[in-house]
Amino acid sequence: MRYALDTNRMTDLFRGDLELAERLSTAEEVWIPLVVLGEIKAGFQAGTQQIRNEALLNRLLAKPTVGVLLPGRETAEQYARVFAQLRRAGTPVPDNDLWIAAMVLENDLVLITRDRHFEQIPQLMLE
Repeated sequence: MRYALDTNRMTDLFRGDLELAERLSTAEEVWIPLVVLGEIKAGFQAGTQQIRNEALLNRLLAKPTVGVLLPGRETAEQYARVFAQLRRAGTPVPDNDLWIAAMVLENDLVLITRDRHFEQIPQLMLE
């Protein structure tokens, strides 16, 4: 399976979610969208365990199956399509989550998240 992690699930992983860690250990690929990386690092800056959390993040990123997902031109096209779709439906989602969804859709990944508003994007595969 090819996954992308949302910020809340990365937080769960760093807090010791063993079930999530096991699922990720058997994944073909695990991607961290750049927006998620920014959000998680902002949380580190605002928190009290920055050194510990940075070490956990570096260990995760060092794994051969883990990478950072970068946006490109196609990401912008995906963003625009999903934005328009949600606007027509009257179901907006936060901008950062729109970017995350666009990168996940572009790369045909399964998004691991606890945020229910991603369910408003039916073409998104969620876990």
